[in-house]
Amino acid sequence: MVRIVLAVLLVLSPLAADVAAQQSYPTRPITLVSPYPPGGAADLTGRPLAPALERALKQPVVVVNRVGAGGAVGTQFVSTAPADGYTLMITVFSISTIPEADRVAGRKPRFTRDQFVPVARINADPTMLIVHPSTPWKSVKELIADAKKRPNEIIFSSAGPYTVAHMSMEVFMQTAGVKMRHLPTTGGGPAMTALLGGHAFVTALSTGAVSPQAAAGKLRVLANSGSKRLAAFPDTPTLKELGYDMEVYLWTGMFVRKEVPPDVINTVRTAVRQAVQDPEFVKASHKMQMPPDYLDAPEFKVWWDKDSEMLAKAIRAIPPVESK
Repeated sequence: MVRIVLAVLLVLSPLAADVAAQQSYPTRPITLVSPYPPGGAADLTGRPLAPALERALKQPVVVVNRVGAGGAVGTQFVSTAPADGYTLMITVFSISTIPEADRVAGRKPRFTRDQFVPVARINADPTMLIVHPSTPWKSVKELIADAKKRPNEIIFSSAGPYTVAHMSMEVFMQTAGVKMRHLPTTGGGPAMTALLGGHAFVTALSTGAVSPQAAAGKLRVLANSGSKRLAAFPDTPTLKELGYDMEVYLWTGMFVRKEVPPDVINTVRTAVRQAVQDPEFVKASHKMQMPPDYLDAPEFKVWWDKDSEMLAKAIRAIPPVESK
């Protein structure tokens, strides 16, 4: 009998240890993976979010940049990391676009959306449709009218294929029924430089990137791609109110592997909810002109599914020359 009891205890003790570990999560430092270099939206959001999460979780939260392949390297890393809640990911909408771009190019996706569970949306910044001040377009209507007269002649810049600037312009062109020529660059800064230098005449970049140049009179803002006007640009209409049924955002969200235990995910959800209300995080977010626009997991999942389908549809409609 004693042997039987000992055997049972030996079998149950690892299970009990696992349960205890889950119940006491977290008990050690947490890694917050950003698949992008410092200075991007994911990193800029993650840096002030990490200390706020530390205060909520009572454990160190370390931001690690795992960069490469436009976000694919870091995202793929998280998809195979231990599913224990100690590897979190903060990323942008490319978690949706990269798999679809792979499919369109005939490649096996390096990761898929269904490998992840959305924890929370942290912010969602619409893009600003901007033009070089030397152009004659004072409104979206005038830009579209000219583009229809000159298909593929007007050049727009972006931060590279399938980035938010590229996708915002693609959705805009598909919605408006016009064609422009794409000048991809290596980032948001170079895309802005191309516009300011007259190498391109249109682009769609985030509010933070646009604001200082607009204030200096170096560009003209025609519209934003969100659902409402922005406090920083109260006189700038949305594309929706101008009659173009589209919304495109540079959003940032928190994700974990789908295999992470539900109770651990709930602990992370609660911590993120507290962190986005942390005064220091709110202050830093507004300073970067990326204010919190929080959605909890269930609402974010619905929103993410809709946003992903819109982006996938736009990617599938891009002419083949753009997909190379």
